[in-house]
Amino acid sequence: MKAFIDKLLASKLIRFGAVGGAGFFVNEAALFVAKNLFGMGDHAGWFFGFAVAVTFTWWGNRVFTFHEHKSVGSAGMLGEWARFVATNSLGAAANFAVFSLLIGFAPWPLDIAYVALFFGVLVGLIFNFTLSKRLVFRTHLTPPPAQP
Repeated sequence: MKAFIDKLLASKLIRFGAVGGAGFFVNEAALFVAKNLFGMGDHAGWFFGFAVAVTFTWWGNRVFTFHEHKSVGSAGMLGEWARFVATNSLGAAANFAVFSLLIGFAPWPLDIAYVALFFGVLVGLIFNFTLSKRLVFRTHLTPPPAQP
């Protein structure tokens, strides 16, 4: 059983999914706060939740999924975060489209914002993993040693 768990933890996709799963709960909580504490509507609440969740998942993927490829220094981290937000915005666009279509046109219970968000997140996951792996957390090349 330990070998199986070790093999699962070695998979970047599984780790990305675990961070994304935690991010989903952060996103749901942020949507709840946006709607119930800040009085935002469904769409504005979605954007608020995305901003909170994308920062949470960037940090989680930085330390758990792609730790060997993370940027160093303040400027490197800020650039990495910006690339993560930019690339994950494509997944977020797919997520938002599914969310909007469901709350606008689907029958109950698919039109409930929290349920619609779940399905939107699933669609965005594929976009986000592929783009994060290829564009955000990539192997950092070290310059060759100076020649004497």
